[in-house]
Amino acid sequence: MRAVSRTAMPRLLSAVAALAVLAGCEQPLDYDLRGQIGGFSTTEAAQSATANRPAPDARGVITYPNYQVAVARSGDRVSDVASRVGLPVAELARYNGLEPDTVLRAGEVLALPRSVGSAGGSVDIAAVAGSAIEAAPGGSQVQTTPLEPAKPASTPSGPEPVRHKVKRGETVYTISRLYQVPVEALAEWNGLGPDFAVREGQYLLIPVKQQSASANSSAAAATPVVVTQPGQGSPTPTPPSATQPLPDEKVAPLKTPEPAVTTAAPTSSSKSALALPVSGKIIRPYQKGKNEGIDIAGTPGSPVSAAEAGTVAAITADADKVPIIVIKHSKDLLTVYANVDSITVKKGDRVKRGQKIASLRGGNKAYVHFEVRKGFDSVDPQPYLK
Repeated sequence: MRAVSRTAMPRLLSAVAALAVLAGCEQPLDYDLRGQIGGFSTTEAAQSATANRPAPDARGVITYPNYQVAVARSGDRVSDVASRVGLPVAELARYNGLEPDTVLRAGEVLALPRSVGSAGGSVDIAAVAGSAIEAAPGGSQVQTTPLEPAKPASTPSGPEPVRHKVKRGETVYTISRLYQVPVEALAEWNGLGPDFAVREGQYLLIPVKQQSASANSSAAAATPVVVTQPGQGSPTPTPPSATQPLPDEKVAPLKTPEPAVTTAAPTSSSKSALALPVSGKIIRPYQKGKNEGIDIAGTPGSPVSAAEAGTVAAITADADKVPIIVIKHSKDLLTVYANVDSITVKKGDRVKRGQKIASLRGGNKAYVHFEVRKGFDSVDPQPYLK
């Protein structure tokens, strides 16, 4: 047998020791040594099972309970996606930190700054107003646009994933470790390139982890069910007749319900930033993402007035040919009046605060949907009306 030299002996002993350490590990051998030799571990992230990303609709939109995203097609630019989902291209590009002519990868995800409804869905007033004003500087040359028939709102596509906004210095690997999901799943859900590159300000969908049905059922089975006899474990109450007489009961008189508050429209001399467009009461409040304005009910045929001086930027109609009016004011402020009738102005007209622009419809449709928008984003009208 050939002798081992003294210089080779230390290397041989080190190799044997390393093999012994690996052989003594109780867990399966991890060939890239994630955390096995003292470094921090990404094993849990790499071994987490995730669900597939939901399929988008015909426009490439995936709808979740609180937000929507758009999936790019092969050869798409940001402008193509914006056109397909009905958003101003500048707004979509700015929200995602991209240029309008940026070429996207097939499957790449863009975050939508606001809801675009379902494919062929109900009227998106923001898109109508935004596109009209963006196409016509000064808001004076606006085209009237007929809208497609309304359809039911889209159904959310499964569980809502966390939406992560990439910060400076973050990589797909650090984000993977942060949420304990595989890098490959993160790339697939967001349409990342082969280099897994991400940019500052980019929105990433964090893959939804699969829930193990067997684990849930076994956990439920492990909980013992304790069966007791009726009444066992609870004290028997003492009958009232065996103790002292019950005290005299004092019954407070019923309160008369307060009548509904009717908010009258401020006059043109009011100090509020905006005047209420009709005399009536608010029957539906503002709720971001669900009701982008307030609904104000009034007497059928009542006048609908301009909330502030400005220029009529757009007049269009919904699927039922019910008019929608958009007025542009100073400081990049817009007001929207939907579900009205008998319009008395035309696009390009200058209007004064309190000037009649339309009337309320009849029957149970005697209300106006009133929105206030700062740029393209809806804001709660109430503070402007105080």
